[in-house]
Amino acid sequence: MDTPDALQPQPTQAPARAAEASEQPQNAIVEKLSSGKRRKFARFVLAALSSIPWVGGVISAAASFSAEKDQEGFNELETLWLKGHELKIRELGDTLTDIFTRLENFGDEIQERIESAPYLALVQKCFRSWDAADTDEKKQMLKNLITNAGAIKLCPDDLVRLFIHWIDQYHETHFLVIKEIYKTPGTTRGQIWDKIQGQRPREDSAEADLFRYLIRDLSMGGVIRQDRETDAYGRFVKKDTKGVSHQAGSLVMESAFEESKPYVLTALGKQFVHYVMVDVVPQIDGHES
Repeated sequence: MDTPDALQPQPTQAPARAAEASEQPQNAIVEKLSSGKRRKFARFVLAALSSIPWVGGVISAAASFSAEKDQEGFNELETLWLKGHELKIRELGDTLTDIFTRLENFGDEIQERIESAPYLALVQKCFRSWDAADTDEKKQMLKNLITNAGAIKLCPDDLVRLFIHWIDQYHETHFLVIKEIYKTPGTTRGQIWDKIQGQRPREDSAEADLFRYLIRDLSMGGVIRQDRETDAYGRFVKKDTKGVSHQAGSLVMESAFEESKPYVLTALGKQFVHYVMVDVVPQIDGHES
């Protein structure tokens, strides 16, 4: 015997209502950040929001809170959780607004780039790292990087992804060493330490071990290298050891604060600095943006 249609289980409308409620705040966020003249950044906003895990939870909670704000059913703990994200939401909004303000300085010629699939993929990757960054300095570098990647044609997207990895991987002390070598090409390890720390510790101290690690890490990572002569083709020239007297070797290991070997940024290291440690400029090393 057939069951009357009226008695058959009816599909619930709750998921649809929840999805609709969740979409409304998200659309409002996109509209607020990309309205008026900034409507051209709508895809950027969507890419950034979709890459941050907690945004969806906040949007859903905000929708529930809006629907139940006149009721006692909304859990007090959920209310506190939502309020706890206010600062993060404000920081995200300020970051996006700052990026758009800077990109607008480059005019409409970058529109195709900032709406392209490869660039939007970089936006997602960059904002995942931005959300996970534990310092304001890293967040600022990521903000500079994604802005420059949209406006400057200096390096391919593969290198931009590498730079994001460097920001994730390295510590603020790595960046201090990079900045010092950038400001003073040819500086030695001893001079670098003197500028960023001052008084030199014992060679067997934890501080000396850490400094060796920083230099080794950046050298192995392809960010810095010892300065060498090159020929007309850019090939590194071997040092001429003829006529050099070979005196008895020293009884001690080379100092962590060695004073005779100059360090410079690699070509990759220079591009990294230009993309993440300085503001967006119309030209970088003579390259048109």
